[in-house]
Amino acid sequence: MENKLGYLNRDFQLFHLKDRKSQNFEFHYHDFNKIIIFLSGKVTYLIEGKAYELKPWDILLVNNHDVHKPIIDSSKVYERIIIWANSDFIEKHNYENCDLSTCFKLACEKSFNLVRLQNKLQDNIKFIIESLEVSINSVDFGSKLLSNSLFIQLIVYLNRVYIDNMYLSNEEEVKYDKQIEKILKYINSNLKEELSVEVLSKEFYISKYYLMHKFKKETGYSLYSYVMQKRLLMAKDLIKSGESISKAFIQSGFNDYSCFFRSFKKMFHKSPKEFSIKVSTKSIKNVE
Repeated sequence: MENKLGYLNRDFQLFHLKDRKSQNFEFHYHDFNKIIIFLSGKVTYLIEGKAYELKPWDILLVNNHDVHKPIIDSSKVYERIIIWANSDFIEKHNYENCDLSTCFKLACEKSFNLVRLQNKLQDNIKFIIESLEVSINSVDFGSKLLSNSLFIQLIVYLNRVYIDNMYLSNEEEVKYDKQIEKILKYINSNLKEELSVEVLSKEFYISKYYLMHKFKKETGYSLYSYVMQKRLLMAKDLIKSGESISKAFIQSGFNDYSCFFRSFKKMFHKSPKEFSIKVSTKSIKNVE
C-alpha cells in the first residue's frame, strides 16, 4: 500500500532536470510539498484524479499527501525544475496573518493544482528561480542565507499569484471525471466517518462495482487503499501535532486499534508509539 517516494532531510531541495528517456511512475505521495515548474517536453500530470496537460512555465503545487504521477512522452526532451519544500520550514516563516502554506491549502480546497501565468508575470518567476539556482550552487559568503531568502520570496510570490487569482484557470484544458472529483472531496472531508463501498455507492447513487472500477481507473488506487492511506496520513499528522495516539486513531476514522497499529507500522515502518517518541525527542532538541 505504501507508495511514498523521496526523502527530504533539509529545508528545501531544488532539482533542475533535463532528459529524454522512458520513465514509468506509479501513483505516489510525499511527506513534503512539491513545486513543479515545467519547462519543455510533452507531459501530463495526474494529481488526485485530475489530468493536467502542461505548457512551458506551468507551475504545479503538489501538497504533501497528494496522490500523483506524471505521464511522460519519451520522444520529447523533458526539462523541469522540481522543488521539494519542507512544510515545517515554511511554517517557521509564518507571521501575523501571513501563512505561507496558503497557496498549497487553496490548491487542495479548489482541487486545482495548476498555476499558468500570463507571459508578463512569468518574468518574476524566471528571475527568482534563476537567482535561487545560482545561489544554491554558490560557495560565496552568505549563500545559504541568500538561498533561503530567495526560496521564501518564491513562496510569497506564488501565494500572491494564487490568492489574487493572477493565473489562468482554464479548466477546459484539465481532464477529470466530475463524479470522482466529488467522491474524492467527500472522502477527504469525512475521513472520520464510515467510508465503505456500500456507504459511498448509496451517497452518490452509483453501483458499488462500477464505483470500484471507476475509482481505480481515475485515481490509480483501489477505493479501500486510498481511504486507508489517507486515514493513516491523517493519523500521523495528528500524532506529529501532539495529539495522543488513542485520539489520533479515532479521529482518523479507525474503529479497531489492532488494525490501525498493523497498518501504521506497515506504512511508516514504525509503530505509532515509536513515531510519537521520535517526534517528541525531535521537538525537545529544537528547544534552546
